[in-house]
Amino acid sequence: MGERLLGPADVRALAADLGIRPTKTLGQNFVIDANTVRRIVRDAEVGLDDVVLEVGPGLGSLTLALLPAARRVVAVEVDETLAGRLPRTVAEFAPSLADRLTVVTGDAMRVTELPVAPTALVANLPYNVAVPVVLHLLGAFPTLRHGLVMVQAEVADRLTASPGGKVYGVPSVKMAWYAGTRRAGNVGRAVFWPVPNVDSGLVAFTRREPPAGVPRADVFAVVDAAFAQRRKTLRAALAGWAGSAAEAERILRAADVDPGARGESLDVAAFTRIAGERRASPSIR
Repeated sequence: MGERLLGPADVRALAADLGIRPTKTLGQNFVIDANTVRRIVRDAEVGLDDVVLEVGPGLGSLTLALLPAARRVVAVEVDETLAGRLPRTVAEFAPSLADRLTVVTGDAMRVTELPVAPTALVANLPYNVAVPVVLHLLGAFPTLRHGLVMVQAEVADRLTASPGGKVYGVPSVKMAWYAGTRRAGNVGRAVFWPVPNVDSGLVAFTRREPPAGVPRADVFAVVDAAFAQRRKTLRAALAGWAGSAAEAERILRAADVDPGARGESLDVAAFTRIAGERRASPSIR
């Protein structure tokens, strides 16, 4: 028996076998279209030297498409029922590739080690946790070099936004600290079961060297402060973070940033300079 992918009837049969009735409230939208998962694997540029980290494999639609393309797939699934069924599904649909799969039962937001170091992240992420999951995994696993995630279209816009736009915010800057990103296309609602109420988008990323000299936590603290009151000028928004508005202005000017600007106009390099100036300040040593 050769490898084959899951179709709509297969997905529904697996769900029925497990007694699963997917709900939109839990973000359970299973991909039922084989062409979509093939496209995701292709656009993710997965190679046979890659160890792919897949988050939330669900019933295995994307997993089965990843296995022929990668050296190994490490699937992290929080649902014990789904995690327990996945190896059997792979053995049935792709028996020659079953040894390439490792299933980890756990919460992707909390996982800090895996049986083998992942090099690529490819996942259909639940909309409500997509941003924190991606940022956590990039922070926890420096070996992740590239990847592609399917997320809500609005989230895709935020993760790939450039300075100056309304959707540019905390996720945009923090993602830019880790990687260069691009929108890799849209995904129609009809490829999911049940059909979601929102559109989906693909975000591809390639890790790059972070801005040098300043710890990530320091940079992210500035980002959080700047966008907590995004309508305020940086002088006002960073007053609490700096200790006073006057000190915020001093730090901003030293970092060559206009104190009258707003956070949405700054790129990650500017936020890094601000954090660096505060670290260099004698008052906080």
